[in-house]
Amino acid sequence: MHNDHFSRHARQVLTVAHGRDPSSDPSIARSWLRCLEDYHLDPAVSIAPTVLEHGRLLESRERLQQVLHIAGTEMNSLHQQLSGAGHAVLLTDARGVILNCVTAPSERKIFERAGLWLGADWSEACEGTNGIGTCLVERQSLTIHRDEHFRGRHTGLTCSASPVFDPHGELLAVLDVSSAREAVSRQSQFHTMALVNLSAKMIESCYFLRHFEHHWLLRFHLQAESVGLFSEGLLAFDGEGRICAVNQSALNLLGQVRGGLLGQPVEAFFDCPLDQLLGRSSANATASWPLRTRDGRQLFAALRGQARSVAAPVAKPEAPLLPGICLGDPALQTDFRRALKVFERDVPLLINGETGCGKEAFAKAVHQASLRAGKPFVALNCAAIPEHLIESELFGYRGGSFTGALKEGMRGKLQQADGGTLFLDEIGDMPLALQTRLLRVLEDRLVVPIGGEPQAVDVRIISATHRNLLERVEAGSFREDLYYRLNGLEVALPALRERADKAQLLDFLLDQEAAGQAVTLQLAAREALLAYAWPGNVRQLRMVLRTLMALAEDGCVVLGDLPVNVLAPNLAPSTPGELSPLHEAERKTLLNTLDQQRWHMTRTAEQLGVSRNTLYRKLRKYRVCLPELDK
Repeated sequence: MHNDHFSRHARQVLTVAHGRDPSSDPSIARSWLRCLEDYHLDPAVSIAPTVLEHGRLLESRERLQQVLHIAGTEMNSLHQQLSGAGHAVLLTDARGVILNCVTAPSERKIFERAGLWLGADWSEACEGTNGIGTCLVERQSLTIHRDEHFRGRHTGLTCSASPVFDPHGELLAVLDVSSAREAVSRQSQFHTMALVNLSAKMIESCYFLRHFEHHWLLRFHLQAESVGLFSEGLLAFDGEGRICAVNQSALNLLGQVRGGLLGQPVEAFFDCPLDQLLGRSSANATASWPLRTRDGRQLFAALRGQARSVAAPVAKPEAPLLPGICLGDPALQTDFRRALKVFERDVPLLINGETGCGKEAFAKAVHQASLRAGKPFVALNCAAIPEHLIESELFGYRGGSFTGALKEGMRGKLQQADGGTLFLDEIGDMPLALQTRLLRVLEDRLVVPIGGEPQAVDVRIISATHRNLLERVEAGSFREDLYYRLNGLEVALPALRERADKAQLLDFLLDQEAAGQAVTLQLAAREALLAYAWPGNVRQLRMVLRTLMALAEDGCVVLGDLPVNVLAPNLAPSTPGELSPLHEAERKTLLNTLDQQRWHMTRTAEQLGVSRNTLYRKLRKYRVCLPELDK
């Protein structure tokens, strides 16, 4: 009987996918065609879902720990609203892996037999058309009812799923309600879908509020009574008034696209000076007040933040406003505050991160924000100095103590940093013999120059490395006692590709490299810079911007000015005959949408329902040239 059912279902899938059933739902037909053409799945094959190993599941849950914490209460509430029986409420990550499941204990086995296990991969590529996987691809709420599933083994399920987006518009998770009851009709799912949508929006809003709890947060809506509800617009900005993030409701209310707001001053969109806006803030932001947009529309708003009098002098800036460094990433701000607290208590800092991610800039910012700001900040790169010179560089020497020594001697970096901070970059490359001497200095606070006498020093140490020091300890190339002496607090700096403040950082560095020069960055060029992975991190971005400033014609940087490695999509176009009919159709859709949106990357991505990074991957896949646009 099962085989007959699977065979009938497989025939129906083939009929619809190849366009021979005009009455079918286009989104289901698209999905079934993807399953056949892109994933090469067989609807009649009955196999159990792929399940992550326990350790990998724990890692996945750890990555979304904050989301899971927020979603837990909402999932339990949703299960109760659905009267519980016959429903499983699921939360997956952006890959479609189930990370949490709420269901009645007596029904857990039923859903596990259906493949709804913790750690199960329900992406379209693995399980075909289903609520979770198809929601991930379509990036919109949808219901997959029984026979609309691709695999015959899933046709007993009805699934309603809604995407959960992060504050930057990237897919964060999927909230899904699945039912295994036979009596579930498609009409009955309208109520379920509405509840799932509401719960997903609540999770989004709570995550946004939590993610930007240390920023100014503007909440607004067309109706005063809707401020504070899930449909409100959320806009986070920093102390300089530059927009860091917005939710989709804010974009809809302002009639803007995300790329047009990020990094811009909040005053550009609201008819209210920044000081006056900050003066309306409160810690709880419960009472709303009228706020007009620049185009004259009236909204009602509330601003969360520390209340500030309009007439009061500007307070001393916090971490994100430090000169010489951009700390718009909330996680980076938290790390900075923790680092500064322990540094003031004479606790050594160990900064870890990829080459070029800004370890020295972070260390210098900690020094400048501390009580030692007026004292020396001295940096020594342990990997850049030959081994036979690093001892004299670090400890100094007395005149005439060895052949070639200066007659007057030389003060070492430790002495130069007396009263201030010594930054030891690439500490993992320090020779073992010097590690022993450095440990003694840290313990005794005495420096012994080569050929000289002990001298007292008051110095605080910040060290940095891109290496795994514990591995070097195990290999015997780094002293274990020195490792624990330097690692009072370890700070792991994110790579540029992982930072939440890329747009803000781009503007910050552009302003620094322009050095007062009036330079305009073309929108297409800006989006290409933000989409690039930057393997060389902040150092590479800074160098590219410096080059662009030198090459800018008439004060404008256009797409064609970007280096070839950054402008990866700018390749020769594919020959249409090389593509399958499905891929050729996708390429034509891509080109048509780009033309409609005048090659505006953000609007094109939004119309296609994909992220900007996905759009650039599609451009590379089909070798589509990006024209130079005079925008």
